[in-house]
Amino acid sequence: MSLWYEFSKGIYKENPIFRLVLGMCPTLAVTTSVQNAIGMGIATTFVLFSSNLLISIIKNAVPKRIRIPMYIVVIASFVTIADLVMAAYEPALHKSLGIFVPLIVVNCIILGRAEAFAGKNRVLPSILDGLGMGIGFTLALLALGLVREILGNGTIYGYPVLGSGYNPMLIMILPPGAF
Repeated sequence: MSLWYEFSKGIYKENPIFRLVLGMCPTLAVTTSVQNAIGMGIATTFVLFSSNLLISIIKNAVPKRIRIPMYIVVIASFVTIADLVMAAYEPALHKSLGIFVPLIVVNCIILGRAEAFAGKNRVLPSILDGLGMGIGFTLALLALGLVREILGNGTIYGYPVLGSGYNPMLIMILPPGAF
């Protein structure tokens, strides 16, 4: 496969949310606003990119019987970095996302890409796969967050867009509003 294909497949053809229906727990819970969607998307993209990079480098040095636990340790390390950076530089966003940032460790998108792709491919295709899947995940979160914020608050990124006469559908910014 071409490198462009490895990158672009996660954006549309194998979009983790809309096509593969993976990672729905954080998707449904955190897409109450554009800001939350972007924050979770960037954190997940960082973890996908970094874990795919490291796993593709160490794949031949890891015995098969401890492969999955090793992948989880690698993923957890990058999630911890993302969580600490977010807590330090974006504390309001960190608080808003809550437990869902640490739960990236068990997100099936991350472990699935590690097992299905990074553990079997060279470094560059693995990096591009992680980046493409992360961007696809972020775009899907952004689309859902945008719709939910507009309908639930009448705003985009906190700025009013539907005028003062709009009655927000508050259910849309609550977790059940994702359904």
